[in-house]
Amino acid sequence: MSEIVEIEVPALLALQERTRLAQVQRMVTPCGSGELVWHAWGNRRPGVPPLVLFHGGSGSWTHWVKNILPLVDAGRWVLAADLPGFGDSAPPLGGSDADAMIEPLAAGLRQLVPDEPVDLVGFSFGGMTSGMLLAAHPLLARRLVLAGAPAMGVEPESQFELKAWRHLSTPQEQAEIHRHNLGVLMLHDQHLIDGLALEVHIANVQRDRLPRRRLSRTDILARSLPKITCPVHAIYGAHDVLYRGRLKELEAAFATNAPDFRGLTLIENAGHWAQYEAPDAFNKALLQALGPAGS
Repeated sequence: MSEIVEIEVPALLALQERTRLAQVQRMVTPCGSGELVWHAWGNRRPGVPPLVLFHGGSGSWTHWVKNILPLVDAGRWVLAADLPGFGDSAPPLGGSDADAMIEPLAAGLRQLVPDEPVDLVGFSFGGMTSGMLLAAHPLLARRLVLAGAPAMGVEPESQFELKAWRHLSTPQEQAEIHRHNLGVLMLHDQHLIDGLALEVHIANVQRDRLPRRRLSRTDILARSLPKITCPVHAIYGAHDVLYRGRLKELEAAFATNAPDFRGLTLIENAGHWAQYEAPDAFNKALLQALGPAGS
């Protein structure tokens, strides 16, 4: 099922961006007892692989809010999922972590883009999920780009701790915790925790229906990479707290485990959510990893 609809987009975007993002091709595929929701922008072009984006944990397609339009303007047809249990998508059956998402995502991609390998880009939890997906279904993609993905078996020099917020009684109290958590995990520059970042983050975490996820704390992505046959690229913020002080070890883990590893690109002055914090640098690195449209 596919239809052109107008969706709700972050209110604090510039008017032109808000208008363009709001007009989207909305598609659904089966997931659990409901639907897996996909959003598409741009036009399909012969010989140009669909560009599929998987967001991070407690997120939605809006983790890519600063990247979708530049990718469309570069000639790509962009297909952004709300992963099962996040955003507008129903939870998967049989679990509440990435392993329960693999089959609904594989079936969805085969339904939406049959017989055509995609360029797959996964951020954070979505990167781990995309690696697990391609380990089980390697023919789904012609290229994989991992952005800030966890589960590589490399521990940071120091840990971080997020604060709980659901028990707080007022939106103002909750917003202060959300601001704290954005600064601890997502963004390196505290001044970039702006109204848009808070709007996106709050809307996303309120719709997270998959508590107690644990796989991101394992080495499941590193163990999945040897089964992936396509080229693998990695893009991380130079200050990503998931790998604080361990970026050389991270690069070595990729080189050891991915049969066709094409390199790690670091985005300077950016943390975990690098595509939001430094969108121009991230978009440039991503387009370079993907290569010319149609290549």
